[in-house]
Amino acid sequence: MRKGTLKQILLITDGCSNQGEDPIAMAALAHEQGITVNVIGVMDNDTIDPQGMKEIEGIAMSGGGVSQVVYAKQLSQTVQMVTRQAMTQTLQGVVNKELQHILGSNKEIADLPPEKRGEIMEVVDELGETVDLQVLILVDTSASMKHKLPTVKEALFDLSISLNARMGHNNFAIFVFPGKRNDVEKVLNWTPKLESLTKVFPKLTSGGITPTGPAIREAVSHFGESQSLRRYLSDDEYMEESGY
Repeated sequence: MRKGTLKQILLITDGCSNQGEDPIAMAALAHEQGITVNVIGVMDNDTIDPQGMKEIEGIAMSGGGVSQVVYAKQLSQTVQMVTRQAMTQTLQGVVNKELQHILGSNKEIADLPPEKRGEIMEVVDELGETVDLQVLILVDTSASMKHKLPTVKEALFDLSISLNARMGHNNFAIFVFPGKRNDVEKVLNWTPKLESLTKVFPKLTSGGITPTGPAIREAVSHFGESQSLRRYLSDDEYMEESGY
């Protein structure tokens, strides 16, 4: 089985979209293009808005990804867990397609004998450590996220440490919404240099509306940009200056 590149959007938010396209429809568009959309809802004061919860689940479902709602203090561990879980889920889907091609359209991993199933899952685990990974992180910086942003920053730093242990190539980009000038702003362009994440932290400021749909749409288009040369440039050349 040829190892390609797993593409993920990781959306971190605490509320409902209130401007632009339907984020659930945009997540479905992403999934059609081979990009998994995962959502982490950051809970405050023991509750999360029911409409926001419905949207979080809907985005992840239509995006073929994983959703999780957590307290801000649990965010760091959850970011790592959701990223890994989505990798495994995507790889299992790829393996299932391979099995169906070989054994028939009705066969899946769960249908195999236990010993064969174990062997397949070992392959999935190995691929999870060796496959190339692109993660575009979308951070909701609307006004209600203001006091949660320091925890988001810590979570992204811990994610970089966790994924650095993998053998596969990692590539990151970070967008925030709303931006200072537009609905969504790119604060970190594609880079394999995980330490670049720390340079983004001072750029994360809060305020304004919650244009989740436009943010997902913009993220999808960013996966189409060529990276063959960019990955070899210096760290400074990766940074996208956006007025922050």
